[in-house]
Amino acid sequence: MVKNTKVNAAILIIGNEILSGRTQDTNTSTLATWLNSIGVKVNEVRVIPDIEKTIVETLNILRNENNYVFTTGGIGPTHDDITAQSVSKAFGIKYEIHKEAFKILEAYYKPGEFNEGRQKMVWMPENAKLILNPTSGAPGFSVENVFCLPGVPSILKSMLGGLKNRIVGGQPILSLTISLRTVESEIADSLTKVQDQNKAVEIGSYPFFHAGKLGVSIVLRSENQNKIDNCSSQILKFIKEKKIEVVDR
Repeated sequence: MVKNTKVNAAILIIGNEILSGRTQDTNTSTLATWLNSIGVKVNEVRVIPDIEKTIVETLNILRNENNYVFTTGGIGPTHDDITAQSVSKAFGIKYEIHKEAFKILEAYYKPGEFNEGRQKMVWMPENAKLILNPTSGAPGFSVENVFCLPGVPSILKSMLGGLKNRIVGGQPILSLTISLRTVESEIADSLTKVQDQNKAVEIGSYPFFHAGKLGVSIVLRSENQNKIDNCSSQILKFIKEKKIEVVDR
């Protein structure tokens, strides 16, 4: 993979606790922000339950359609942590004890604490590459273009630094936000015209409610700063003509 090519990824959030609403997913935002910064565009995000058949089928679709897939959740010590064995099935490879992971966790825990439950965390797909965990010892792993990370947000975040040299991105994706005191219907037509003239810039509009007033944030995203600047000047021109107020957020 070379620089300047379009590099994309999918994020697969695994866990009944996310679907039930008991746990709020913040990993998508963390991963997407980090991936954008290294030039990898997130194509899609899926949230699925801890069901082996669902994990296997979804993973096989995503890994064939994207340069990278990042999974979160399901690699802990409990009975419903089935991501590792599901990844093994998806790739059709053996599910076995990873010797290096075993050594890491054996050294991490005090004598007698590395019990059967915790030993479940060293079962991985054959020849998986480890993703080291500086926070709680238990490593994640990768197989080909699939990277499996834990569901605990603080632990996941701490593991991303160790992945940077293993992900080949394109140009970092730049963004600019213009926040306005207006409603979407007031700018929709003008914004469509600007988008039609600036195909290389992705333009999104997002309503917000701040200090008791409605507003819209226009977000411009591209790999090219000049194209963002050009697009921005066209938007600011019609904003001035319509006498719409620009606000700080």
